[in-house]
Amino acid sequence: MDEIKIELSDEVQKAIEQVLQSEDPLDKSDFNATEYINRLFPNEIALNGIDDIISQMEIEVQVIDDNIRSVVRGVSTSGTEGKQALDEAKKTITQLFSQIGDIKSRAEVTEEIVKNITSDIKQLDCAKKNLTSAITTLNHLHMLVDGVDKLKVLAEKRLYGEISNPLQAITEVNEHFTQYNEIPQIKELSSSVAEIHKTLSTQITEDFKNTFSLSPSANKMSLAKLKDACLVISVLDGKVRRELLKWFINIQLQEYIQLFHENQDISWLDKIDKRYAWIKRHLLDFEDKYGSVFPDNWEVSERIVVEFCNITRSELSKIMSRRRTEIDVKLLLYAINKTSQFEELLGKRFSGCTLNESVSNKQANVHEKRATLVDGDKNNQTENVENAEDEVVLSFMTTPFRNLIGECFKPYLDIYTDSIDRNLNDLIEKFVQVSKQQSVAASLESCAELFIFYKKSLVQCTQLSNGKTMFDLVLVYKKYLREYAIKILENQTPKVSITTTNATISNSMSLLKQKDFQNLQSAANQVIHSFLKEGEIPRYTKDERILICKILTTSEYCLETIQQLEEKLKEKIDPTFANNVDLSDEKDVFHRVMGHCIQLLVQDLENLCESALVVMSKIQWQNISNVGDQSPYINTIISHFKQTIPNIRDNLSSSRKYYTQFCNKFISSFIPKFINNLYKCRPTNAEGVGNIMGCEQLLLDTHSLKTVLLELPTIDSQVNRKAPASCAKTVIKGMTKAEMIIKIVMANINPHALFIEQYLKLLPDNTLAEFHKICDMKGVKRADQAQLIDLYKKMAPESQNEAEIDPTNETTDDKGRIKKLENLIKKRLPN
Repeated sequence: MDEIKIELSDEVQKAIEQVLQSEDPLDKSDFNATEYINRLFPNEIALNGIDDIISQMEIEVQVIDDNIRSVVRGVSTSGTEGKQALDEAKKTITQLFSQIGDIKSRAEVTEEIVKNITSDIKQLDCAKKNLTSAITTLNHLHMLVDGVDKLKVLAEKRLYGEISNPLQAITEVNEHFTQYNEIPQIKELSSSVAEIHKTLSTQITEDFKNTFSLSPSANKMSLAKLKDACLVISVLDGKVRRELLKWFINIQLQEYIQLFHENQDISWLDKIDKRYAWIKRHLLDFEDKYGSVFPDNWEVSERIVVEFCNITRSELSKIMSRRRTEIDVKLLLYAINKTSQFEELLGKRFSGCTLNESVSNKQANVHEKRATLVDGDKNNQTENVENAEDEVVLSFMTTPFRNLIGECFKPYLDIYTDSIDRNLNDLIEKFVQVSKQQSVAASLESCAELFIFYKKSLVQCTQLSNGKTMFDLVLVYKKYLREYAIKILENQTPKVSITTTNATISNSMSLLKQKDFQNLQSAANQVIHSFLKEGEIPRYTKDERILICKILTTSEYCLETIQQLEEKLKEKIDPTFANNVDLSDEKDVFHRVMGHCIQLLVQDLENLCESALVVMSKIQWQNISNVGDQSPYINTIISHFKQTIPNIRDNLSSSRKYYTQFCNKFISSFIPKFINNLYKCRPTNAEGVGNIMGCEQLLLDTHSLKTVLLELPTIDSQVNRKAPASCAKTVIKGMTKAEMIIKIVMANINPHALFIEQYLKLLPDNTLAEFHKICDMKGVKRADQAQLIDLYKKMAPESQNEAEIDPTNETTDDKGRIKKLENLIKKRLPN
């Protein structure tokens, strides 16, 4: 009989797993018999327990069968009980349905009864609301009728003190009847109220004009009545108040307009403080006489000041446009300074709320567009125009009045940047002259003066504008940073001079010019001897080395300050220009100066040690019979180190990073030179057999030099400080190579294969060219070198065979020395 496999849905299977939670693989829906058997019996040894597993399975099968039988019996019994329960449930549902029907019918009857009861209540409530509204409307109508008649009488008698309160009430009541304007009587009353408003506005305006009229026959009103009239104006349409204030402010500023007309001498910038003095006096006089007339919320004093600012800005723009050629930077800064002080004073005195009203929309837009937030300390000021350039200060309060007048100076700020350009040019020239007349070192101290000027001018410019003017100032800064680096730092760097006497060189050159070939060889030898004499190597004096160090530290200070300057400029300048503020080119210039200084110090120390290396290459190493202390040339090199390094270290004490860089560069440059001179040594006898004593002496000297180089950064220092790891790494790598070269020279050349194998092991990075040099050190003849070269090419990696040279030709070093000598001779030859 075929096996029947029951497939259950995923939902059913999931429900079964939730009810019958089991970890037994047999209960899983994806049970695989083959995998299950393989897991039970992974190998042949596991088959030994097959009987136990079969017995366990039979027990589980028997337990499952018992469970199935129990379930089947339970299902047959529960079937009968379930049928009985189903019949009882059906009967209960039928009864419940019948009861729900009865409840629904009763609810419908109840709802009908409630509707009948509440209908009368709704009618009563609606009648009450209508009655209340009618009573209120009648009361308002009564108030309106009585109020209109009363207001007419009060208006005719100009009893403004009694008008304001009822006028406010009548105005509000009239608004209530706006929806009833189709009724003729209501419309007539509304027209009466409007007529009263119009009459009052015209009447009060005339009263004000008569009171402030200069005509003696005018009917003037007391200030107390004018105060009451202002309260009435506050109830009327806002346009009435605006027109009245516009007229009043104009008559208040008539004297100012006439007194400071553009044709008057007092209107020019040098007397700008008189404008602000006039408005201060006028405001005090106005508030003393008429301050109590106008309500506080009218802000009449502030409105007068705002209009004053608008008129002043317009008048200054016209007069500056006409007399632009007469404006210099001191006069401009003086005017801006006085204006800034006045605007700051206004910010402390007034709130600026009127700037946001429609009457001052133009002024408010100017303020919102131009006002900027600035930070700093306020400096003391003086009244002297000549000192105006030093007086411009920074206002660190953001006020609504900022640049309300000062806006007119914006088109003329190029005068300021041009002045800064000229002042910086004069400052750089002054530094150059100081270096010529006093000392270069004194001119280096000028960098602090330069950056103080930068800081001061930045503070001034922030007060003036943080837009295009400040960006133009950035371009000026960039220009003179480069000027300072080139004219003061690069041009003041000491130049080495060859101390060979001019007489010797001239005599030798005169021989070279002659066509006497008998003297040509002697003249050439004389020139060569002159250039190679130990005492005539180009070098710096102690003071010149100190000066180079000062130039380096000055460049470092400038570099750090430029970084701070760049950050401050980006912070202060308008965001639209911030991305264009870039001083990286200027920083690169100072980086170049610092690198040049370090290179000069390195070359100077190399030149000092050059003669000692030449001595080393000329020693007859094959004749040395015993090993003693380190050779004199090593003592000479150490002596040069002790004379030079501490002096440089002390003068670069504030620039430890660049002192370490100097040490690294010198070590990286000196060790290859030492190795090149080492290749020129010949510690061999005539038969090419290595002289062990000469090699051991060379090895001792090399080890001594290695020790000194490891301690080079701290040589002769009272502070016991470990040398930088970068220096130590370079020394160990380079001098270890030198030691390996000497050990190879000490090795026996026979058999050749063993010698080359040892060479490749000790000097894995060496090239074929260097192998030639070691052969020369061992004194191997050119003819014998060919066999060694062929064997070397076979045994060495391909990368070490690339730099092959012709052993019959002169070495690269020799070519370089001859080329250098030719260049020196050409420079000395007269044109």
